[in-house]
Amino acid sequence: MPVVDQTASNDQSALFAEELLQILNHGATALMISIGHRTGLFDTMAKYPPGDSHRLAESAGLNERYVREWLGAMVTAGIVTYVAEDGSYSLPQAHAGLLTRDASPDNVAVFAQYVPLLGQVEDDIIDCFYNGGGVPYTRFKRFHEVMAEDSGQTVVSALFEHILPLIDGQLSRLEQGIDVLDVGCGRGQALLSLAKAFPNSNFTGYDFSSDAIHWARQEAQRQGLSNLLFEVKDAATMDETEEYDWIVTFDAIHDQKSPDRVLAAIHQALRDDGVYLMQDIKGSSHLHNNLDHPIGPLLYTLSTMHCMTVSLAQEGAGLGTVWGKELALQMLSEAGFKQVEVKELEHDFQNYFYIMHKN
Repeated sequence: MPVVDQTASNDQSALFAEELLQILNHGATALMISIGHRTGLFDTMAKYPPGDSHRLAESAGLNERYVREWLGAMVTAGIVTYVAEDGSYSLPQAHAGLLTRDASPDNVAVFAQYVPLLGQVEDDIIDCFYNGGGVPYTRFKRFHEVMAEDSGQTVVSALFEHILPLIDGQLSRLEQGIDVLDVGCGRGQALLSLAKAFPNSNFTGYDFSSDAIHWARQEAQRQGLSNLLFEVKDAATMDETEEYDWIVTFDAIHDQKSPDRVLAAIHQALRDDGVYLMQDIKGSSHLHNNLDHPIGPLLYTLSTMHCMTVSLAQEGAGLGTVWGKELALQMLSEAGFKQVEVKELEHDFQNYFYIMHKN
């Protein structure tokens, strides 16, 4: 009979208990960081000198009692500095560089919004654990608003300096004038930037969310962009042949009901010399290859609580966020893309960039 080292077991339990406490603290802090972002508290603290809760609340136009309690969370989390002698609070410059709108694209507070966003559908997800099915997009309040902020930091901020240069000659083609389609465009942040920068090219965005498309159309009109069209369309129903010179999808394929049909439709819609750029989550299709992923727990949580379930809600494939490079390459090949180049950006640990020509 093996001898159990009870002391070692107790030590491991104690260490794990401490880790669990930190997980609870970090989860709570993420929620409060989201509040700090949405209320503009971080931005206000970065602009004004140290002051007490009354001065901060007045500067931000908020209720002092709630601001004071929020500050308690931020101080005990080590994010905000507190001087007890005069009751003043301050946001260190190094922290402001990762938590304010001026810090974009490095504003981590944008991503903290996903924690309360996903928490809103916890009851629905638990029901799915028992009964299967999925949670539809309509249940996710503020989803497209948060995704637009996310896209602004991860896609738009890198678009001209990093992403476009991945495709040889793409900048000059856009300057001369080509037809571009963004499948699953959301609020169209990327297309709005491209249409403004390349007036000789024509841009189209498809998304099945009427709310997102309405927002995108209004923004295009406000900016006076006449080379940009947004349409409400389910990507799986695309039936166009050789219409576009460049098609892009930004973190959109793994959410689809029928990703195989979407990829095949993209292949069909490309002209013979066309290019498809698929940005999607960096990871492996095999769990054991993702053990050291820097945001592995976050990605699998996003998958469970959103990406997988919105597909399953449509009786779809439910690929999930971490469908992985191996499966992606297989599906791209089956869609007709025989030569696929996978590129990475040095600053981006989250995405792969799949580049493929139709022929």
